[in-house]
Amino acid sequence: MAKGKDKVTSVKVARKASAVLRDGRSSARSRSVAASALSQATRKGKK
Repeated sequence: MAKGKDKVTSVKVARKASAVLRDGRSSARSRSVAASALSQATRKGKK
C-alpha cells in the first residue's frame, strides 16, 4: 500500500483507464473518471 494514502488503483483498473484515455470515442465523463483512477495508481516504471 502507498504511503499516506488510503486507496490505490489496481494494475487491472489502471490498464483499463489507460485504454479509455487512448480511445477517441470515450465521453468526457469517462475520461475524467479514468484520469482520476490513474492519478491514484502507483508508479512502477523503469528507472
